[in-house]
Amino acid sequence: MRLVVARCTVDYRGRLNAHLPEAVRLIMVKADGCVAIHADGGAYKPLNWMNAPNKLVDNGDQWVVTNPKGEELTINLIEVFSDGGYDLGDDPGLQKDGVEAHLQELLAASPHAIEEGLTLVRREYQTAIGPIDLVCRDATGQVVAIEVKRRGEIDGVEQLARYIERLHLDSSLGSVRGMFVAQIVKPQARVLAEARGFSVVEVDYDELRGMRPDDLRLF
Repeated sequence: MRLVVARCTVDYRGRLNAHLPEAVRLIMVKADGCVAIHADGGAYKPLNWMNAPNKLVDNGDQWVVTNPKGEELTINLIEVFSDGGYDLGDDPGLQKDGVEAHLQELLAASPHAIEEGLTLVRREYQTAIGPIDLVCRDATGQVVAIEVKRRGEIDGVEQLARYIERLHLDSSLGSVRGMFVAQIVKPQARVLAEARGFSVVEVDYDELRGMRPDDLRLF
């Protein structure tokens, strides 16, 4: 991973145009090629980013990042304060707590409890940016990517969107739809999920452990 702290401007051209005026920011280039620009605030979400796969051309005081969709991210470096590379090694992945991990196991064993006709393709389906909790096919044969959370929040919806973006790069899968499954889904997360076209399912962990899937609620 390469981490650069610099005074810079950033311009994005693609589905829309966006400009970040001059300021000191953290520029992160991950081993998979993802480029993200962060401010000193705003929690985990970058100000702008370009997901892999992409091409980064380093012209010294200007970086140009392009992807196969024709989008372009231009970073003009005005003053560099720090520039370092770090080998983070292999990451073991997110270790979920007992309830969330068991919830995923129960749903993998009985995917029809989420939606009638679902059949499991793979649990922990690997992508370049991490594993998808469950990948299934529905009654029509369409691929369904499922993110399972104990508590459904906005970051989980964003995570599902990134996974589906990766799956769309594999033309052999055809169209992919998303499902966001949790014990409790916060209202903001539900609004965002539905705006993204994802189905939202709330499940009762205790009832699932008793294998009574008829009580699942679809919103």
